[in-house]
Amino acid sequence: MASEKGPDLPKYQRIADNLKAAIDAGEYGPGDRLPGENALAAQYGVASLTARQALKTLKNQGLAESRKGAGVFVQAFRPIRRHGIQRLARDQWGAGKSIWEADEDRSLDVDRVMVERADPPAHIAQVLDLTADHTVCMRSRRYVLEGRPVMSAVSYLPYDLVEGSPITQADTGPGGIYARLADLGHAVTRFREEIRSRLPTAAEAKILGMPAERPVLKLCRTAFDGDGRVVEVNEMTLDSTSYVLDYEFDA
Repeated sequence: MASEKGPDLPKYQRIADNLKAAIDAGEYGPGDRLPGENALAAQYGVASLTARQALKTLKNQGLAESRKGAGVFVQAFRPIRRHGIQRLARDQWGAGKSIWEADEDRSLDVDRVMVERADPPAHIAQVLDLTADHTVCMRSRRYVLEGRPVMSAVSYLPYDLVEGSPITQADTGPGGIYARLADLGHAVTRFREEIRSRLPTAAEAKILGMPAERPVLKLCRTAFDGDGRVVEVNEMTLDSTSYVLDYEFDA
């Protein structure tokens, strides 16, 4: 597989590009084992370290995964298509459905959940318009699909708004947080989402079980009730290779 890339590219990048082209062409399918470091080193006349960097590049791009003691394989995981508009519609959570049901025919599991009363970070207190003596209900979750961590999320809600409701419990019931806010007379009528990308912190990479060199998507959702009050801020960290963000709306 001769490289068609320019000669100025590092050798490991040219090898990675060739392997990616072979994957795209179907020469290696999902779950297929890729050539190992020694085979690549011999094929391209490079050091084993260079071949290792090429395989690491594919793993950072989400195209390959290591299996302990077995080698490196083409990634078989199918990314989640996150429907950013449909999932937040009232007829979704208002009908007692999880907003995650709008995304996939595969079920996401929450394998870690922590709910606590806490002092909010300064930027959260500002968005929620809370004074120094007000606390929040902080809901931290990790979402897993097919055994793979794909997202962590932390929701912040004014504690005096949700105190005594199922929102302060691990299981919020059918329809989740937004259905319970409606029960409390604070039905959400508007959302705003902000998305950016960056490399993960060490803690983020650890909780998602991903390489520190792979970017994450940082998604912050703000929920407003009918009076314009901010009733929730949800900060999400997504493995960038686990998601496709899909937004469809009328012109």
